[in-house]
Amino acid sequence: IIMKRPSFFQLKNGSKSQLPFTDNEYKNRLSGLREIISNNNLDAVILTSMHNIAYYSGFLYCSFGRPYACIVTSKSNTVVSANIDASQPWRRCYGENLIYTDWERDNYLKAIISLLKKVKRVGIENDHLTLERYKNLKDALGNPELIDIAPEVMLKRMIKSNEEISLITSGAKIADIGGEALVKEIKAGVSEMDIAMIGRDAMEKAIIKFHPNSEFRDTWVWFQSGINTDGAHNPVTTRKLKYGDILSLNTF
Repeated sequence: IIMKRPSFFQLKNGSKSQLPFTDNEYKNRLSGLREIISNNNLDAVILTSMHNIAYYSGFLYCSFGRPYACIVTSKSNTVVSANIDASQPWRRCYGENLIYTDWERDNYLKAIISLLKKVKRVGIENDHLTLERYKNLKDALGNPELIDIAPEVMLKRMIKSNEEISLITSGAKIADIGGEALVKEIKAGVSEMDIAMIGRDAMEKAIIKFHPNSEFRDTWVWFQSGINTDGAHNPVTTRKLKYGDILSLNTF
C-alpha cells in the first residue's frame, strides 16, 4: 500500500479567535510592512522570528525545533506552520495559514515555494536565520537576492499605536496585581517557590478578568532571596526565607 502524504495543506478547524488587537491594527501594520516591500522593490517578505510573526499576524508560535514563517506580499499574508499545531495557527492569525507536514525534510521550504513561485528579491530577517537555513531558503527559491529588512521592521515596531499602549498599560497593571499579592505573603520560613506561585496565580486570575479571550502562555514570577539575588535572572528555588534576607522580585 502506497500512502499519499501531502507536503503541506490547509485546515480551517473551527472559527477565527479574537486576537490581541483589532483587524484594523493588523491592517495598519501590514500596510507599513508593504511600504518596506515597495521601497525596496521586493517580491515578498519572509518573516521567521517569533516577534515579527506575532506582530504582523497575531500568531505566536512555539517552535520545538520546527521553523515557522509569515509570508507577506503586496496582496497576501500567510502563516506557515507545523502540522503538530493543527488549526490553532489559523484560528489565531490574521490572514491565511498553510500547514507543512513532518514526513519529509524540506516540506517547510516546499510550502513557502508554493506561496511565492518565482521571485527575484525577497526580504528576510538576517538576525534570525541560521547560516544553514539562509542557504536552504536561497537555494529552494532559485537563488533570489535576499535583502535584510530586520532593521527597518524593528523601527516600525518601535512606534506604538494606541491599541498597543492600551495593552501594555493593562499588562503593567496585571503585573502590579501579582506583585501586591505576593508581597503580602512574605515571611520567614516560606519558600521562594510558594511565594512566587501566589503572584503567578493572582496574575492569571487578573488576565481571565481583564482579557477573557486570551491564550495563556508565559505568566511567571522571579522571586529570589538571600544569595539567590546576585543574578537578576536566577531561577526560583525552594530556598526558605530568613530574617535579614535581601529579596528580589519580578512579575511578568
